[in-house]
Amino acid sequence: MTTPRVGLIDYGMGNLHSVRKALEKVGASVEIIRESKPVGSFDRLVLPGVGSLGDCMQCLLRNGLDSLVRDWIAADRPFLGICLGMQALFDRSEENNAAGLGIFSGVVEQFRLDHPFKVPHIGWNQVEFQGTSDPLSKGLERKDDQFYFDHSFCVVPKDPSIIWGTTHHGTTFVSAIRFGNCFATQFHPEKSQAKGLTLFSNFIHNL
Repeated sequence: MTTPRVGLIDYGMGNLHSVRKALEKVGASVEIIRESKPVGSFDRLVLPGVGSLGDCMQCLLRNGLDSLVRDWIAADRPFLGICLGMQALFDRSEENNAAGLGIFSGVVEQFRLDHPFKVPHIGWNQVEFQGTSDPLSKGLERKDDQFYFDHSFCVVPKDPSIIWGTTHHGTTFVSAIRFGNCFATQFHPEKSQAKGLTLFSNFIHNL
């Protein structure tokens, strides 16, 4: 069996070490990507992230990685965005009105929550996945799907059909999206122990 090759994008802000170790644990061969490469160089692409969208986009644009992500998703090749890596797929963020990649229509909004709910939203929370037919949903039981979050902003897609998962923290927000072979999560699978490894394994072996 051929080992799946994963391109892991490094733009200076991602949680690369934890993501890489998790992907390797479920059987992937991981290559760190710091500049644009031909899409045939690997089988899957992962865009992790922490920090601000503006800083993320500056690095992606500077190294041609914005075109790599756009072309990859346009070709419907397996893609996973994590946290800021999901927010970057949309038009813009309220944080400094930063522009994103614009692959999906929608904005990234800051949480505006009443007491006792806190911002940033940090810790474990439930994800309710929409439907069970998606290959990445295999083995993720709705009643106990707890994943780790650390964020102050959430995506608001214009097209509700791309919503894959939702979570409640003072309000119900979009915690995962899907479109063809493009998947992205607001939570951190690499910090989500067994459930996160299940999601990574599905991404590596079921697409």
